[in-house]
Amino acid sequence: MQVTIKDIAARAGVSKTTVSFALNNPKRISKETYEKIMAIVEELGYVPSPVARTLTTKRLGALGLLLPQPISEVMNNPHLCEVISGIGEECDRHEISLTMLPPVRGKIIEAARRAFVDAIITIGVGPEHEVIDYLSQRNVPFITIDGAETEASLNIGIDDEGAARDLMRYILSQNPARIAVLCLKPDAKNHTELSRSVVLEKRLAGFAKALGERGLSLGSDRVKLVEAEGSIEGGRVAGRALLASEERPDVIVAMADIVALGVYTAAGEYGIAIPDQLSVAGFDDIALSRYMKPALTTIHQPAKEKGRAAAALVLELLNGGAPERRDFPYTLQIRGSTKPRA
Repeated sequence: MQVTIKDIAARAGVSKTTVSFALNNPKRISKETYEKIMAIVEELGYVPSPVARTLTTKRLGALGLLLPQPISEVMNNPHLCEVISGIGEECDRHEISLTMLPPVRGKIIEAARRAFVDAIITIGVGPEHEVIDYLSQRNVPFITIDGAETEASLNIGIDDEGAARDLMRYILSQNPARIAVLCLKPDAKNHTELSRSVVLEKRLAGFAKALGERGLSLGSDRVKLVEAEGSIEGGRVAGRALLASEERPDVIVAMADIVALGVYTAAGEYGIAIPDQLSVAGFDDIALSRYMKPALTTIHQPAKEKGRAAAALVLELLNGGAPERRDFPYTLQIRGSTKPRA
């Protein structure tokens, strides 16, 4: 026979309401009563009904993460994996589930519409994105990671424009004759989401600012702007095309470390030595970047901490709090993959 709350209440000598508090809101009863009830729950093997719990708490017990790419692609990106790991740690601490929500038919908005969660975290979504309006109109608590601060949303991130500016200033201090910037291709497939993500636009703005200080510009003869898939293979393909060119760059700056690692592969295939014949730089400081030969010059940002902070803030919003935005520091990590041009 299936064990019910009534059975637990009778065994514990308390009301069904007290048992419900123990299962759903322990703060409303004493520690002793809670421990007594939970011992009986364990003894009888009681399993709460998800539907009943939802009706009682008005919560689903799940946090949604809107992904910019299909799950299979996201899991190939070490930086995003670290962000998700941080979110997961905070979910574990609060004993709630994490539901990953990839685009549906290439549309982030479709994933949001189908989401069956209490609150949502988005990645790389700008203030004018339709999903922001959708979540705001439906009063769904949400936080953006690598998005933009607005009256309607809080954002977790770093100063991407400043970081990109500092990275490019360092590259320019090496006096390269030709630079190539590998810009990530848009993830979304539909017409409302074809623009680059907020974070990539900020990084491009930072690169442009540093270049402008030297009288240079993105897309000029000396500074090529090339799109690449956000993967090792994407970096390899873009790198091969650049390195086979008669106007081979002295430096390749990738907007993500995972792409920069693909450039390493392309350079190896062509017998081009890093950094003696080609300098390479990235962005994110994933763990692999420190163990490459040579180690990769990059921008460090605290990916896992960003994930933890985003989850903590959105849960605070869900519980009626008024959290403040969080900015994280970045650092330029100069390593062996870059070398001044003679």
